[in-house]
Amino acid sequence: MPAAEAEAAEPLADDEIRDLLDPFSHQPKILIAVSGGSDSFGMLAAFARWRRLDDTAPALCVASVDHGLRPEAAQECATVMEAAARFGLPAATLRWEGEKPAASLQDAAREARYRLLADHARAVDATAVATAHHREDQAETVLMRLVRGSGPLGLKGMAATSERHGVAILRPFLWVAKARLAATAAAAGLAPVDDPSNADDRFTRVRIRRLMPLLAAEGLDAQRLAILAGRMRMLDEALAHQVGIVMDRCRRPSIVPGTVVMDGSDWLDEPFAVVQQLLSRVLGEVAPEGARERLEAVEGLAGAVLMAIAGGEALRQTLQGALISVTADGRVIVAREPRRQSGRIPD
Repeated sequence: MPAAEAEAAEPLADDEIRDLLDPFSHQPKILIAVSGGSDSFGMLAAFARWRRLDDTAPALCVASVDHGLRPEAAQECATVMEAAARFGLPAATLRWEGEKPAASLQDAAREARYRLLADHARAVDATAVATAHHREDQAETVLMRLVRGSGPLGLKGMAATSERHGVAILRPFLWVAKARLAATAAAAGLAPVDDPSNADDRFTRVRIRRLMPLLAAEGLDAQRLAILAGRMRMLDEALAHQVGIVMDRCRRPSIVPGTVVMDGSDWLDEPFAVVQQLLSRVLGEVAPEGARERLEAVEGLAGAVLMAIAGGEALRQTLQGALISVTADGRVIVAREPRRQSGRIPD
């Protein structure tokens, strides 16, 4: 973030904080995930001010995650504990124990972070975890997904609310500029810590971040990318609505637990995207937890299923831990893929 931009940014005003956080006032208790950076310190200051503005706001607590990747992280977490104490908020440091993977380290660290936060939220009776993801984070996410070959709906970016490990994840600041969160932290007298991984070119997000000024010079700035994400989210909602209608119409009873049976005889009248998303939804329902497939694979499956239905032919195909069968009369059956036998003859 350029120094001039940070200096020009205004801290969030009281009415803005209410507008951003009041939609989450139904949560009895919120765990604020604070790393100690300017973004999360700005979030911490905003939540603390919300509590001062409205004594009926949810109870708050704070957690910071030490991933065990840098020796400085312990002191950074201690800084977060001190900041939370200034606002009178209970806080805890959560540690990622065990061996760390050599590949996809950031992805593994992110997964560990959400798991630790969700476990701690349950331990302290918090119903949601708040993160400081902001407008620039949203823009970077859209670009990362574009680079990885995501389809249009993958460009919807992060949601303001989602669920992870059984706990609600709140992202109230997705439309707020990073510089304004930093200004909010500074106005509260919070001095952020610097995580050197934010400048490490080994990580895709860092390399994407370095491209942002070049794209902004051509008119594709963070705000426009965030607007794109919002528009894609509206398209996703419309598609999900239509998929739900088709699912209600075509789903048939199944006597086998964990198996979805559908009548696909009229799927040829639906847009391809509807069939693709319907199959993706069913795969997520049937397949083992955590199984994921690339968009191209689900597109290929949808094409194969539609061709089988159109030709009145049977089909058997496996994908994402599921067995997909199409009968000659257009019945589509999705079940958990059977375990393969090892072929070993018992002694």
